This record gives sequence, C-alpha cells and structure tokens, in this order.
Amino acid sequence: MNSTSIIDFNGTSCIKLCAGGYTALVAYEIGSNVIRLHDDKNNIEFFRFKEDNSADSIRQSAEVWGLPTLYLPNRFADGVLKTSDAVYQLPVNEKAPYNNHIHGFIHKRIHEVVEHNADEKSAWVKTRYLYDENDEFFQYLPVKFLAEYTFTLSENGLKQDISFTNLSDKMMPMSLASHTTINSPFVCGSKEEDIRLTVPAGKKCELNERCLPTEKLLEPTAYDLEYRTGKKPVLVNVDNDMYIGEYTTLNGEKFHGVIAEDISTGKKICYEVSEEYKFWIIWNDKGFNGYFCPEPMTAMIDAPNLSLPADVSGYCEVKPNETFHTYQRFFTAL
Repeated sequence: MNSTSIIDFNGTSCIKLCAGGYTALVAYEIGSNVIRLHDDKNNIEFFRFKEDNSADSIRQSAEVWGLPTLYLPNRFADGVLKTSDAVYQLPVNEKAPYNNHIHGFIHKRIHEVVEHNADEKSAWVKTRYLYDENDEFFQYLPVKFLAEYTFTLSENGLKQDISFTNLSDKMMPMSLASHTTINSPFVCGSKEEDIRLTVPAGKKCELNERCLPTEKLLEPTAYDLEYRTGKKPVLVNVDNDMYIGEYTTLNGEKFHGVIAEDISTGKKICYEVSEEYKFWIIWNDKGFNGYFCPEPMTAMIDAPNLSLPADVSGYCEVKPNETFHTYQRFFTAL
C-alpha cells in the first residue's frame, strides 16, 4: 500500500513516502532535502544518511547530506553576479584563498508543504518556497521568485520535478545544481572499493586555484576517460572534476545521467537528469568520509561572469513571469 505521512526525524518534520518498494524522507524544513532514499527490496541506501543524525547537524552542513538542491550553486568570483540588466554583490562566504560566494541559500530555508498523497501507482509530495523581501538574502539578490518541487515515488524510483518562476520585473539568473551525496557503500554489507561510477564525461572544464573556470575546455586524458567505463569514486581524493555532460548507455539504451555500480553484486544506482543539466562535477570530500558527490549542474561554475557564450557555459536567464523547469530521477537496476 503506497502512503505518505508526516514524521519527526530527530528534530525536523519530514514527509515520509512509501511506494514501489522504496522509502523516501523529504525534509521540507531543510530546503526540501531528500535526506533518505532507500530501496527496501535490495537494501540500497542511495544518499548519505545516518539513523541517529540530528536535524541540527544536517542544517549546519546541508550541502553534504541527502539530496540538497542548490540555487545559486557553486562559486561566484568575489561574490559578483552579473546579469543582463544588473550587477549583484553576493556575500563572500568562502574564505581565502578562494574568496567566492558559494552555494546560495535555498537549500537551508524552511519550505512549505503544498500537498502530499498517494494512490495505487505512486506517492508524492509538493513543496514550495517563496523568495521575496522577507528572506535575509534578498538584500543581495532582490529578484522575487517561486521555487516549486514535486517528489514522486513509484516502482520507477524517485522523480524530482523542479520549477522556478520569476515573479519580479528583472531578469532572473538561472543556474541550478544538486549537491547529490551518494552513500559509500550504498549496498548494505558491500565494500567501498567495489564501487564504480560511470559518468558521460566530455571535455573537461579547467579550474584555477580558486576552483573557478579558466574558460579552457580540455580534451579528456586517460584519467578522465576512466569515468566513461567506471571509475572508483572513493578511497582516493576527487576534487572537483568538472565535465561537459554527454550520454552513456543503460541496458543498451541511451542514458542522460550517471550510474554507480557495486561490482560485487551488480546492483546499480541510476541517476537520470533532464537535458537542462549540461555539466557534471565529481567531488568526494577527500574520499574517506563515506560518500561521494556526482553533481549535475545546468551551468558552469561562475557562468554569468564568464566570457563564454551561453550555449557553452549553460547560463540562462528567466524572464519576468516565465518558468524554468528541470527534473531528475533515481532508481535501482540489477
């Protein structure tokens, strides 16, 4: 029986979804973060999760638990954000030698539950966040918008639909990412050394010492090409490997996403993203902390400030009263 319910998870209210052999916890009070996605049949823990983790500890480092959605993601040099009709000065919250603004704010806000329900096919929850002058960040980015998320759980896994609607009279800068934390190991009882991550890595985006793009797109080296066939994403330091996303295959079919496999069991986490996500960054917090992050991004780091054309950088703007939409989906395969 598919179902939804409100539960308390160690100090924060969550919507619990049960459907299709999966269980998910959506912490709407922490940026609509999916703090848990579990395949109950195959005992697969998708995201970095601990049963005894307090809500406060998740809030304090919301980027590295579950599935946090970031707006504006990654780095903006010196906090500067240039749009077609304005220049904004964001707070510099990444210390020297980086001196950037990093990761925005929406993943830390309390979101509103619009509805949650279930039927014979799925369970779902809809959340939203209205960003306006009541948000402390509005002093830096006075562009009103509505963010709406729909999480649908079924035998097809978890689908997340995301919409951002510009409610201002200004152009809304759009760059969106998920700081997706995959549990390591993700199969109960397996070993971290048996994980392989397949990424459809195209050209590599060269980064400088501040983790900002040099605007050089490099041909993949032997190291980079390992991602195309399955590369170990943990127990080594992976520090912001950034690529133009291409396509891989899943069960002989074209697939826009990444695949993590436990080679000892053949169990896979499949992570599909919509066409709006044009880049991948791979990062693992030095590799020995029980998780790794394949992060899909709609635009490059610092995209609005680059001299690259928009069709290369991925940067776009949402006109007043228009909506930007993306989706992503997680499911298992054997």
